[in-house]
Amino acid sequence: MDILQIIIEKIKDFKNGLIEEKELIEVLKNFPYSKDRDIKLDFQRKVRRGIPEVIFGKGKNVSQLRKIIAKISELKQNLIISRVSEEKYLYLKNDFKNLCYHKPARIVTFDTEPEVLFEGKVLIVSAGASDFEVAEEAYVSARYLGNNVEKEYDVGIACISRILDLKERFDSASVIIAVAGMEGAMPSVIAGLTSTPIIGVPTSVGYGANFKGLSALIAMLNSCSGGISVVNIDNGFGAAYQATLINQKIQKK
Repeated sequence: MDILQIIIEKIKDFKNGLIEEKELIEVLKNFPYSKDRDIKLDFQRKVRRGIPEVIFGKGKNVSQLRKIIAKISELKQNLIISRVSEEKYLYLKNDFKNLCYHKPARIVTFDTEPEVLFEGKVLIVSAGASDFEVAEEAYVSARYLGNNVEKEYDVGIACISRILDLKERFDSASVIIAVAGMEGAMPSVIAGLTSTPIIGVPTSVGYGANFKGLSALIAMLNSCSGGISVVNIDNGFGAAYQATLINQKIQKK
């Protein structure tokens, strides 16, 4: 349920005598953002951007994450917390039984099946099995942001037939997220085969001269194939967010 629906439902409940004025005020005071001293959640972001706030979990302690989950639960918002260690998740699970940990992606959500909000399909491809965690971050993020998502992993250009066999699937997608390390060539090859927009995700996978993903990032930025946008190194979530914005625009046409 988004913010506008929550407000409308609470006003109706108040008018019908189902809740007290105090409860209505308690809900409304969280908008446009919660006024807690150390955690200020942006509950109006979905109104502005069409996508609710996603929490970056790395660097936050368990106490902070507990407060965030409790507040999001209270307002019945969707929960996506990225970059959470399994150790922190196990602490949180003791307090919130309805949590789900997507281990390879390092993402915490509520234990519910995500709703598909957009008709456009996101196809996630990874060059190598070593890119799995970044690809899974993109996959889980894209699903819980409301997309219809498919994935195909370990299809790097060292065996070009693996890419060529996916031509029809490239054309049927509305957005392709291409995850690759090493020299980061895969998005360029895919872009030469399809008119579908591509979001390149460079990963830190590779040998020494890969410079922890810098070579893949620069290669994608310098692609001779048009139609490629590029996010930061290992940023699977950022690619999923961009793909969601594209699908959102398509849906509104």
